[in-house]
Amino acid sequence: MDIPRQWEQLNLNAVRGPVLVIGAPDVGKSTFARYLYGRLASAGRRVAYVDGDPGQSVLGPPTTLTAVLGETGDATFPPAGRLWRWFVGAVSPRGHMLSLVVGLARLTMATQSAGAEVVVCDTCGLVDPASGGVSLKLAKINLLRPATVFALQSHAELEGLLVPLRRSRRVRVVDVPPSKARTPRNWLSRQAHRAAQFQRYFEDGRDLTLRWRRLAVLPAPHFSPQRLVALEDAAGFALGLGFVQAYRPSAGEVTLHTPLPSAAQVDVLHLGDVLLDPVTFRDRPLAEK
Repeated sequence: MDIPRQWEQLNLNAVRGPVLVIGAPDVGKSTFARYLYGRLASAGRRVAYVDGDPGQSVLGPPTTLTAVLGETGDATFPPAGRLWRWFVGAVSPRGHMLSLVVGLARLTMATQSAGAEVVVCDTCGLVDPASGGVSLKLAKINLLRPATVFALQSHAELEGLLVPLRRSRRVRVVDVPPSKARTPRNWLSRQAHRAAQFQRYFEDGRDLTLRWRRLAVLPAPHFSPQRLVALEDAAGFALGLGFVQAYRPSAGEVTLHTPLPSAAQVDVLHLGDVLLDPVTFRDRPLAEK
């Protein structure tokens, strides 16, 4: 990583609880969040990392948010500790903002209950006010109540949000310069990243047949071929993902291709809004079918 001198000069002694890293795409949010995790862990803190971008995920397959709790003082990334995963069901927050906010909160609370002193939350890049980006960031702040928000911006694109926050005692805003080594990514490179993440996730997959009538199915049992499905536990966290291979409504069975070895802990089948090509692992919205 290319580490700007301003990053090294940050005083992190008072950082506690959840912290949010916000910014538009291609400003280096994930790079800074990883640096922040490493700095805090190297200082002997027990730190959790929440990957809060369902489209350009680092710690898990796209369409999900992932939290990992590291061991005290271990700055290894990705962390090797306990993991939780939340299914958003799409690669964009648009149309799925409630699930995104709830998932971020549930993951943060889970890591804190397990002993995290600091939770570094790397957020998605939606900041456009017309698309709900400002409202989304405010919802995260109001729900998580972070003591600190680290903000990265290139051309004052966050000022509409940051100006009132700087006047409030609700949160401390720390302006962070972007890394000069960041690499802008276009739509094709972002899609290729998702395909690589999906392929890596499903490389040890197998077919698993379930009697879906014995389970809760959300939002409804519309098992389209190639539709992405989360197999969730009773707490709402994703045990694994799968995509539909075969559907036999008369038998009440659905066959999913998934790396999950067993359905023993599955409580809910949660259908997403994404179709996944089993050869190329490229995703497309369900509405395009």
